[in-house]
Amino acid sequence: MRKSIISLILLSAAFIHVMPQQISFMGSSRAVFEEKPEASTGLDKIYVIYDCDGVSMNYVQRNSGATVTWYAYGERGGGYAEVVNGIERIDNMTTSLPQVEANRGYIIEEGTDRTYVWVFDYSDYSLTLSDIGFDLVRDCGTARLFVGGSGREMTYYTINGIPRQLDRGLTLTYRTLEWDDTNESWEEITVEENEENFGTSIAIPAPYCNTEFTLSGDRFLRFWNMEESVTSDTYATSAVAVETTAVQEERDVPNEKKEESESGSMGGSAPVTITFTAYCTDAMMHNEWQMSRDQEFNEIEDRFSQTEITQTFNEGGTFYYRFYGADSSGECEAIGETYTVFIGESSLECPNVFSPQASEGINDEWRVSYRSIVKFDCWIFNRWGAQICHLSDPSQGWDGKYKGKYVKPGTYFYVIEARGSDGVEYNLKGDINILNYTGTGSTSGSGTVE
Repeated sequence: MRKSIISLILLSAAFIHVMPQQISFMGSSRAVFEEKPEASTGLDKIYVIYDCDGVSMNYVQRNSGATVTWYAYGERGGGYAEVVNGIERIDNMTTSLPQVEANRGYIIEEGTDRTYVWVFDYSDYSLTLSDIGFDLVRDCGTARLFVGGSGREMTYYTINGIPRQLDRGLTLTYRTLEWDDTNESWEEITVEENEENFGTSIAIPAPYCNTEFTLSGDRFLRFWNMEESVTSDTYATSAVAVETTAVQEERDVPNEKKEESESGSMGGSAPVTITFTAYCTDAMMHNEWQMSRDQEFNEIEDRFSQTEITQTFNEGGTFYYRFYGADSSGECEAIGETYTVFIGESSLECPNVFSPQASEGINDEWRVSYRSIVKFDCWIFNRWGAQICHLSDPSQGWDGKYKGKYVKPGTYFYVIEARGSDGVEYNLKGDINILNYTGTGSTSGSGTVE
């Protein structure tokens, strides 16, 4: 007898789903695999039976006096379910389908309770794996694998007749390199990718190291300790990748102006020393740091064939650095981050008053204020023209001493010859006034000289 339950499906809110632990199978040669699918399918459980031949399906009802009706449905969904004939009563609590007809859905109705399940016969979808290989044609971004064997997609239908694929859970295993920020190095890792369905071809991101590919599965065979597995020959990678760093040497100089560096750039006041380092993957054979004044690198002014270079910037302007690398054929390329180095305009200003020993750390040295000065000479003279100090770096200062003793308060004179990173020449002359001091500083080197 055929019975439609379209109206019952539409009114399913009036029914209660029963926990499917009341369902069991008898006669299977191996344990039955079961899975709870997404709630959107409307199913309580999916069962995968190794081979349904001779397998019965039993339902233990909740109430001994309730009427139990079995329905089966296919691709049209539960709205077109038909009553299952031949259901046997085992005892006052158990009904049984003597021979499971698999690859279909079942609805078991007990009063206002319903259980929705789908049953697969795995023997209709058996997986076999015979070999695995790869495309020998060079591809910088993708590795294409070819798999020998068979295994149909395991399609089931929700209670609303929507097709879904049951994940077969094949595992593709291979090695590649992954960047480790903490250690600043490429580390070899093992990748395990899930393949939901068997396919004769698989495309994955090209590994960054030589490796073999192993395909194993599926998860049902794994559950039954019958897993299939195939391994490829060694794959020689041509894919390349690079990570780069740029580290600027810091100077803690209180009289150097450093505020001219552009946002997001390195540099500032010259001279600036920066170490650029590239960390390359295994297949990288051609290495080159490039420098350009054009952000698009349409014109490259300098090339350095090392993975690490140290550059000192003594010239004003904006410079762009990046790393370029390629494999042995030159077909697979990798370009690192672009670093901007900005060296600002030079400036040089001279104070004319200071007071040694007056207050430690406060105006107790005579220093110029500067930015991007790459050549510097300063001579300091007393009023009779005798040189009492020479400074060869703008970061240096005069502490007011001559031959280890403080000079007397009064007027002294400086002559400066300097050059900025922007080519500006400085020829400065002026006076330095040392104020009378009554400090109580250290007596080391005490005393004054003319």
